[in-house]
Amino acid sequence: MKSIEVPSGKKIYFASDNHLGAPSSELSQPREMKFVRWLETLRKDAAAIFLLGDLFDFWFEYNTVVPKGFTRTLGKLAEITDSGIPVYYFVGNHDLWMNGYFEEELNIPVYHRPQIFEIGGKKFFIGHGDGLGPGDKGFKRMKKVFTNPTSKWLFRWLHPDLGVRLGQYFSVRNRLLSGEEDVRFLGEDKEWLVQYAKRKLENQHFDYFVFGHRHLPLDIALSENSRYINLGDWIGYFSYGVFDGKALQIEYFEKDA
Repeated sequence: MKSIEVPSGKKIYFASDNHLGAPSSELSQPREMKFVRWLETLRKDAAAIFLLGDLFDFWFEYNTVVPKGFTRTLGKLAEITDSGIPVYYFVGNHDLWMNGYFEEELNIPVYHRPQIFEIGGKKFFIGHGDGLGPGDKGFKRMKKVFTNPTSKWLFRWLHPDLGVRLGQYFSVRNRLLSGEEDVRFLGEDKEWLVQYAKRKLENQHFDYFVFGHRHLPLDIALSENSRYINLGDWIGYFSYGVFDGKALQIEYFEKDA
């Protein structure tokens, strides 16, 4: 379990689900610019930044090639880590084919599974959220196919121009970007991540469960001293989490802009 201190006047930031590149590079650029402005504002008081997946709508790392674009975002992340602010990345279901680029070029550790962090004395369970909890069996089967080494090997043999275009085609049509269930609360008994968190609490205490994936800002009390936080997205909400060492809350960037 990694431990992170929160010095006085500093904060920990969390964000998820930008889906840069969707529905097209041109149409997602204003969202990217807004995200880069947000990252720049964090440099004044961030002790650490957690990005919880689906930063890109599609991402695949060939041995010597990565998808074109996202220069402003990648450059800003490099500036931030170069300045000494740690960034932690959790892959989502749209960018699960990461394989060393972030670690080597941006000095950002990448996690493919949820992780436990102790932050400011509080215990956090952090992950993108895909494939957790009961239900969603179709997606879980699909994820096994995409994470299978043979599947990745076969895809790698496609020319990048064809492979990236094919990946973008299917990603844009993924229900997780535009499905109606992602913009409405289903009720605690139907929120799979809430049910997952409650089951985890039966065996171990966590002060916070922090996920993305749902595209809906949620703050739900699981018990007197445990909460489930879903970060929303950077498509319609531009929401993010802020932990000041005492409490975690959801905020919105340039809400009226």
